Amino acid sequence: MSLGSWFGRVAFLALGLTLLFLTLPTVAIFTDTSPGRLLDALGEPVVLDALWLSLKTTVIAVVVIVAVGTPAAYLVARREFRGRSVTLTLIELPLVMPPAVAGIALLAAFGPHGIFGPWINDAGIELVLQTAGVVVALIFVAAPFYLRQAVAAFASLDRGRLEASRTLGAGPFRTFVRIAIPEARPGLSSGLALAWGRALGEFGATLMFAGSLQGVTQTAPLAIFSRFSDPDGFTAALAISAVLIAVAALILLSVKLFGADRALDRTGP
Repeated sequence: MSLGSWFGRVAFLALGLTLLFLTLPTVAIFTDTSPGRLLDALGEPVVLDALWLSLKTTVIAVVVIVAVGTPAAYLVARREFRGRSVTLTLIELPLVMPPAVAGIALLAAFGPHGIFGPWINDAGIELVLQTAGVVVALIFVAAPFYLRQAVAAFASLDRGRLEASRTLGAGPFRTFVRIAIPEARPGLSSGLALAWGRALGEFGATLMFAGSLQGVTQTAPLAIFSRFSDPDGFTAALAISAVLIAVAALILLSVKLFGADRALDRTGP
């Protein structure tokens, strides 16, 4: 047997084992109990409250991340300035920060006794144990996923097209909106999906900073933990998990299809 055929078989075996290991737990969520019981569990108030809160807070967080992060990423990607490497490091730091540390950091910064706590209180804004605190936690942990992809997408743009736009009289803002964003759309979409997926799965920082109050701060991951701790709540935990997996799969699928369509647009006549 030649080296090539031997390596090919080993590679296929490795792929099969990888898919088996990664797929079985996901499939088990949908097969561990009957579909009827899963649907019944989805009707529980704690489940509905958690799913609605997760949808609401993640959408708000992603909108803020995209609105603020897109021009920020464009600046970092297209401009050379002193401290750029430090800026990139600070942007990516929450990626490797343990969730509990992220929660403590948010409390130290924005908690009642934190650095900015007195000013936040004077402004009449409440974050700790409030839905707004959930949004802040989600933005903190999810923003780096979008920013990292956005910086890479903008950095890979053809400089000639941007300069041609400026030569034809388009200002910086119009070039950004009409040229840069459409050209970087696949990368921005991937970053959005990663950020949204991270926000949907956020647990530790939210628990530390905003708590786990049903209907107020108890997002879907927190509800899973809460119901899992209840001997009679495992089916509800499975139901929430199934919904989150389905949503995550839809997000990934839509981004892949969106990116494929964009790629065809670029290579088409």
